[in-house]
Amino acid sequence: MLLMRLIDEEYTKHPFYGSRKMTICLKKNGYNANRKKVQRLMRLMGLEAIYPKPNLSKGQEVKRKHPYLLRGVIIEKCNQAWGVDITYTRLEKGFLYLVALLDWYSRYVLLWRLSNSRDILFCLEAAEEALKIEVPEIMNSDQGSQFTSPHFVEIFENKGSKISWDSRGRALDNVFVERFWRSLKYEEVYLKQYDSGKDALKGIKEYMEFYNCERPHQALDGKTPQDVFLGGYKPRKQMLIKAR
Repeated sequence: MLLMRLIDEEYTKHPFYGSRKMTICLKKNGYNANRKKVQRLMRLMGLEAIYPKPNLSKGQEVKRKHPYLLRGVIIEKCNQAWGVDITYTRLEKGFLYLVALLDWYSRYVLLWRLSNSRDILFCLEAAEEALKIEVPEIMNSDQGSQFTSPHFVEIFENKGSKISWDSRGRALDNVFVERFWRSLKYEEVYLKQYDSGKDALKGIKEYMEFYNCERPHQALDGKTPQDVFLGGYKPRKQMLIKAR
């Protein structure tokens, strides 16, 4: 658990670190963990979804591939593009997984769910609930097995959304979700010690409400994601986001 915490913190600072660099960092800090163990822990934490490995997704379950649709695209309105991702959330004696769907333009978190496993069910539930709020023109994700599943893809395609998958080896294709994870961890998770899943649920729920409704964003003219997504606020300077 200690190694997982250290890996989580280092990975949040450097999301492009793979197991080789992570092993070097741990050894520099006095932890004698070999690369094989670091690889196992990173797989357990789900970090391979950001730093792709050869076995990242199960190719036999993917009927067709979807290209990355957002390179060079100007994001200039809400619901033009959403991002989804899963992150590891630590407890005192264990860990949970957190999935979130976020609107790229407003940075608004539409829906999130916690789970004690990385199975697809909590991702499908979050997607279905988010689509009751709005429907994105483009749904972007990494190539993790949860998001390449035909079940997940069909939920959005049936609503008319286009599916976009991050390129392999491109940790920043879903950059706005990665920035959100960094904010969540430094402003909430790392400041607290969740004793249980119930504590984590309470703390993360409070942070999500703060992030959406109270936390000002410089990129949004000091407004909140809710101001832009639900309130229709337009920044004084036309905000154009050029996707990588």
